[in-house]
This record gives sequence, C-alpha cells and structure tokens, in this order.
Amino acid sequence: MYDDSIAFLPARELGRRLHAKQLSPIELAETYLARLERWGPTFNCVVTLTRERALREARRAEQEIMRGRIRGPLHGVPYGAKDLLATADYPTSWGAAPYRGQRFDRDATVIQRLEAAGAVLVAKLAMVELAGGMGYNQANASFTGPGITPWNTKYWSGGSSSGSGAAVAAGLVPFAIGSETWGSIMAPATFCGVSGLRPTYGRVSRHGAMALSWSMDKLGSLCRTADDCGLVLAAIAGADAADPSAVTQPYAYRPARPAGRRWRLGVLKDAATGAQEDVRRNFETSLEVVRNFADLVMDLELPDLPFGQAAGTIIDAEGASAFEDLIHDGRANELAAPEDRTGGYSGLVVLAKDYLKALRLRRQMVVAFDEFLKPLDGIVHPTRATPAYPLDKPFREGWPGVRGGPGLSGAENLCGTPGIGIPNGFGVENLPTGLQFSARAFDENVVLTLAAEFQRRTDWHARRPPLDA
Repeated sequence: MYDDSIAFLPARELGRRLHAKQLSPIELAETYLARLERWGPTFNCVVTLTRERALREARRAEQEIMRGRIRGPLHGVPYGAKDLLATADYPTSWGAAPYRGQRFDRDATVIQRLEAAGAVLVAKLAMVELAGGMGYNQANASFTGPGITPWNTKYWSGGSSSGSGAAVAAGLVPFAIGSETWGSIMAPATFCGVSGLRPTYGRVSRHGAMALSWSMDKLGSLCRTADDCGLVLAAIAGADAADPSAVTQPYAYRPARPAGRRWRLGVLKDAATGAQEDVRRNFETSLEVVRNFADLVMDLELPDLPFGQAAGTIIDAEGASAFEDLIHDGRANELAAPEDRTGGYSGLVVLAKDYLKALRLRRQMVVAFDEFLKPLDGIVHPTRATPAYPLDKPFREGWPGVRGGPGLSGAENLCGTPGIGIPNGFGVENLPTGLQFSARAFDENVVLTLAAEFQRRTDWHARRPPLDA
C-alpha cells in the first residue's frame, strides 16, 4: 500500500502516475480502502465500504492500462459517493435510519458515468439524513453520527454532504460526489478546507439520486483542487433520457478566457460585514490575491427580491411531497435529530397558492439575477460567514453575534447558477475558511478557471489536516 504522500495527491496527478504505470490501480484502491477503514469512524464519514466492487473495478482498470487503453484522466482513480446515489450492489441509506437497508436495482447515472470513465468506487459516504430536508439544527442529524472536520474533531464537517467533505480532506478518497439544494456542497467544502463545485441546475443528471427538491437539487463534486472538480464534471455532465431536467447542452472542461481584457469580478457591498472575524480577514487578504488577475467592481447590491423566502417555500413544498409517506406513516420518528421528526409537517401545510407564487417570482428572479451578473464575468465572496460549527451546540448558538453578509446562497441556488468554493486560509481553532467564485448559468469553466488561478497563487488547498498516527 502507498503512504500519505500518495493519498493526498490530486486526482489529476494520481491519474497521470497510474497511466504512466508508476502506480497500480489495485494497490491504490487498497490504500484508500485501508484509510477509509482506519479513519472513517473517526470522522463519521463512511456508511459502506464498497470493497468488492472497488477491487473488481481496479483490476479491470489495471488490465486496461497495461494494454494501453486509457479511458480518461480519472481512469483507475478511486472516489466516494454521497449515500443518496443509488448503487445496485450496495444499500443506499439517504443518511436516514428508516432507509438503512434500502436497495435499488441499478446504479445512478452519475455512478454509471464515473464507471465508464474508469473511476473506482471505494465507499458510500455519510450525509445528513434526507439531505437536511426536515430542517435539522444540529450536527448529530444522521444515523452515522455527527460529521467531523479533520481539522478539529470538536467541529462539524458541514452538511448535507458531510462525509464527502471530510473524506476528501482526510485523504480517504481523492474526490467525492456530493449534492446541493441550498449550501450542501459549499458548507462542507468550507468547513473541511477542500474545493467544492456546484454545477448549473440541469448540468448533471440526477437519475438515481434521492430527490429533496426536484427543481433545485444539483449533483457536484468535492475535490482537492478546482482542476479536479473540472475533471469530474467533464465525466458526469450531459443529457440523460432518464432525467428530463438534464440539459442537452454539451460540456467540455477547458480554461476560460475573457476576450482581450482582464477578468471583471463583482464584490457585493457588505460581503463580509458581520461575518466572523477570521472569515472577514481572510476574505480581504484573498481579494488582494484576486486583484493580481482580475479587476474588482466593488460595493454592488443584489436586486431587492426575496430570493431566500422563495427558495424556502419551494424546498418545503417539494420536500414534503418527496417524503410524504415517511411523514404520514410515522417512520419520521426514527430520524436522529429530534427536530427532523416533526420538521416535515410544516411543508405539508404550504398552500398551493404560495408554492405557485414562489414559482412565478422565481422566473422574475432568474431574469433579474442574470441581468445583475451580465456585466461581470463573475462575483467573488466568502463561501460561509463562519468556520465550522462546534459539535456540542445547536447551529444557531455556534457563532453568536455573527449575522453574515447578503446571503448569496439563496439567490444562487434558487436561480440554479454555478459556483465553486475553495479554501482561503485558517482561523480560530485551526478551522478553514472559504472563498467562492460564482457566475452566470453554464459558466462552470469561468469559475473553475478563476479558482484554479487563485490556487496557483496560494497553497491553502495543499494543506493537510493534523491526523493522529
């Protein structure tokens, strides 16, 4: 098996060494399986090791590579999947006790596409129960226990893709698939100090993924670098007859360039006002780095529209519909977080007129938000207003007095626009903070290029957590 210096390499570098026959896909899979077995319980980040499948896929990758048949940059590279993605040969729990033994007869489209790319599935990773659809307010909202950031075991790894973020940060997998409806990739990316990409709504098929909000759910990746996020997106994006919401617009990962000028990035007024002190300081320092490759347009204001309220109404209504049987038959009482056992009832009483009004307003907001972004290549802002929350307190008590900035997550997720969160420093209790680049719909290559440029000029993404021997 290989040592830590291998386990923490980016997926692109692992692929390069595998294809040059400097590494063995079988030994690499065994290395990550051993790390998952050793460290997974420490961070509560693993539901199921997929050992038999991993070794089968690794053997096939090794045979193909030895014959000179390279499927692509991820061929032979291990990965983990958030346990809301169906796999035919292992349970898919949705992070919730009532579904621990749940099985499906086929893989999710994303799993199929990664297999076609030659990637090796080594684990189903922990998540907040039902992706947070019942309104949890504490870290212990999963039958696997609270997700724990590898940077400080007294703090949360973020939800709902808690296991995906922790596993990448701890070097247990080179990359992982997560999902976001409202912050579920960006939060663990920040709290675990990794790179997380939220693609445009519809860019990636959700067939075989648990539905929380049909009109807002998105699948993306958590990786060591922004460049790795691009490689993964290239493997999983594209139309899918099994998912009518998956767009037909093709995707190719390539660097983006502004035509004959520097990048033009917006910074919102009060973007870091009210944020935790280390978040604000690291954001200001990051802007100085960004100024080396972009012109900043300061003190912008979002359109004065109720993005967050509309998003909340839509998620409540669609989530209650998705989990109606669970709520009505009493199985919600088996959920881990006490507030989740009753949280679904509020969605059942959302009036049809309020849901339809939110949808009508959403159309106006999508247009208004796109008009706001149109003069810019993108916007740059803190990913989260705080570092990770402490495990022993409700979220609302974790960072008293911190109110955060203008709340971009609601607008971005409601309007389905892409963004990437990357680490930009550390602060109190050795906790990472995050920086986000966001752009117009289908401009993933813009945010990937901006984030990669920032990472070329900094080394926050290369830092490793202090794991005990």
